[in-house]
Amino acid sequence: MPKGPRGQKRPADVIGNAVLIAQIATGEVEDEIEDDGKDPAAKALGRKGGAARAAKLTPEQRREIAKKAAQKRWGKKGSPTASGQK
Repeated sequence: MPKGPRGQKRPADVIGNAVLIAQIATGEVEDEIEDDGKDPAAKALGRKGGAARAAKLTPEQRREIAKKAAQKRWGKKGSPTASGQK
């Protein structure tokens, strides 16, 4: 049986899944979301930290970070874009 984004069980067929989603949306069935075990306060601080870091960086620093990330992501060996092909 397929699993949802947090490991919950979902129907394998498309129609069954659509029915389940409709039932959740109308309130007929309660969506069972399991606790991921992470501290909510820690998750909130993590979101704050990213925004604080972005506000602290200069535009040039952000551009450099973005360039490095793009090279890591798209410059992998064996990919068509890494060898200059389109």
